[in-house]
Amino acid sequence: MNNEGTELVITRIVNAPRELVFQVFTTPEHLAAWWGPTGMELTVLTLDVRPGGMFHYSMKTPEGFEMYGKFVYHDVDAPEKLSYVNSFSDPEANVIRAPFSPVFPLEIMNILSFVEEDGKTILTMRGGPINATEEEMNFFASMKGSMEEGFGGTFKQLDDYIAKITG
Repeated sequence: MNNEGTELVITRIVNAPRELVFQVFTTPEHLAAWWGPTGMELTVLTLDVRPGGMFHYSMKTPEGFEMYGKFVYHDVDAPEKLSYVNSFSDPEANVIRAPFSPVFPLEIMNILSFVEEDGKTILTMRGGPINATEEEMNFFASMKGSMEEGFGGTFKQLDDYIAKITG
């Protein structure tokens, strides 16, 4: 992954022990409750959290537009690390172009680390294009602000969900 200048890095403190935070990232019932852009309904189609395994999902807007995505897991080191290649997909889990751009990279490598400190989890997500053209790398870099905002909404949903299940 050569993402100098294009890597997206987001760090968040989650008010829960890392074992729980890791579980919330790797269990279908949990993922369906919070993963994805704000306002989207997520359906977990497949979840097999192991190296070579896949998370295949659909997301539906309130207006009924549906799109699909998938993760292909590379490293699973519970409860410390998850790495996966994220792509948009079709209903059969074939990699496709993003519905919003013909130059958004086909594959994004994401590495999540979970560090426990004082009963809370420091979650760091690092991501960037792999096997991308220069045009795709430049487009990804131009989208960093938008992606930070989008993941901010997703991780806010994570915070709300953690608060709900821990009462």
